[in-house]
Amino acid sequence: MTSLINSTIKPFKATAYHNGEFVQVTDDDVKGKWSVFVFYPADFTFVCPTELGDVADIYPQLQALGVEVYSVSTDTHFTHKAWHDASDTIKKINYPMIGDPTHQISRNFGVLIEDEGLALRGTFVVDPEGQIKIVEINDLGIGRDAKELLRKIQAAQYVASHPGEVCPAKWTPGQKTLAPSLDLVGKI
Repeated sequence: MTSLINSTIKPFKATAYHNGEFVQVTDDDVKGKWSVFVFYPADFTFVCPTELGDVADIYPQLQALGVEVYSVSTDTHFTHKAWHDASDTIKKINYPMIGDPTHQISRNFGVLIEDEGLALRGTFVVDPEGQIKIVEINDLGIGRDAKELLRKIQAAQYVASHPGEVCPAKWTPGQKTLAPSLDLVGKI
C-alpha cells in the first residue's frame, strides 16, 4: 500500500448537503485553505452519528483555525438531508456532507470497501496546497476522537508555519517543540 502522505488530492466533483441546500463541491474548493475529509460507512447507523456529532462540536474551533470539514459517505446527498432532518445529533452539523454514490472520492482516498460499497472510517487533513498531511483509517467498529483531530491539525499547521521544528507526542499549542539536529540524537 502506498502512503497518501504528501500526495495531492485527486480531482473530484460531488454534491453535498450543506446548510439546508444542495451544493457542488470540487477539489478546487479545497485548495487555498486547510481541509478535513471525514469518511464514514453510512447514514442512519450507530457509530457514525457519534463521530460526526463530535466533529460538529469542535467545528467552530476548526473554523477559527481556517479549516473546513467535509464529511463523506457513499450515500447520496438526498440521504444526508433526510438524516439531517431526522437525527438531533446530525442536526448539529454545519459543515458540508458530501454524497459519494459513485465511490470515486472514497476510492481516491483509499478507504472504499469494494465488496460492500462502503467507506472505512478515514480522516484526512489536507493543507492549502491540496497535499494530504494526516491520515487516520479505522475499521468500521472503531470510532474516532475529534479532540485528537483538533490537536493533530494544530500540530500540522504549526509545523507548516515553522520550518525546522517538529511537534513531539502529545504536543499542544504553547508547548515546546523540537528542532531536529545531530545534538538531539540519543538525548530524548
